[in-house]
Amino acid sequence: MTESAKPRAIGLNHIALEVGDIDEALAFYGRLFEFKLRGKNDKMAFIDLGDQFIALQKGRKQPADDGRHFGLVVDDKEAAGRALQAAGVVLLDGPFLDFRDPWGNRVEVVEYENIQFTKAPNILHGMGLDHLSKNNSAKQQLADKGMGGIDPFRRSER
Repeated sequence: MTESAKPRAIGLNHIALEVGDIDEALAFYGRLFEFKLRGKNDKMAFIDLGDQFIALQKGRKQPADDGRHFGLVVDDKEAAGRALQAAGVVLLDGPFLDFRDPWGNRVEVVEYENIQFTKAPNILHGMGLDHLSKNNSAKQQLADKGMGGIDPFRRSER
């Protein structure tokens, strides 16, 4: 890399959400989603998402998010909708499965098979999600970018 070259952004390591109380946030998200807790203290908790994580941080001060949101990828969007309904979470108007948590963080739930985002096979295996795949639209979107049908463990020789 030359001195003047800019680094390329290649992904997200984690998302940090500010919440009012760590234990309450873990209880809320635990009613909605199955997850593994990586670690916790009085001011932070870390929810594993395979090779990524969500950091819950105590101290939300700003008003509720409107357009600003993050897309949380799930294995089963219908099951997520049922869990949201069972927990009494109000869905936001619009074409997507969006909600706000009790602290105003806006979350859009998206299903793995429908989007370009892809976990490597070893990560899916480690998460017990070997059965997940992409639908044709997501496969085509990846192929259009030259990313379809590539073995993730074989580096192309250039």
